[in-house]
Amino acid sequence: MFVVVLKYRKSLEEVDALLPAHVKFLDEQYAQRKFICSGRRNPRIGGVIIANVNSQAELQKILEQDPFYKQQAAEYETIEFTPTKMDERFSCFMETE
Repeated sequence: MFVVVLKYRKSLEEVDALLPAHVKFLDEQYAQRKFICSGRRNPRIGGVIIANVNSQAELQKILEQDPFYKQQAAEYETIEFTPTKMDERFSCFMETE
């Protein structure tokens, strides 16, 4: 599992112009069950994605499809972790294909 921390590299006006395409990208990843949750950071300097994928390489290929990545509007920090303790309601996210 991965936490992806995005930090905007461009103005909010430029980020907002890319937002519809970014949301479409997110929706595609949710449909494929790759992303668990995502949202804006507070203050609005970037975003956070929790992803459930098999490898760093798979995640990198996915992130390279993001319009924010393609337009260099954000930089990405990825943190891999292995959940060892969780609320039982979270267990449905633990399976990967």
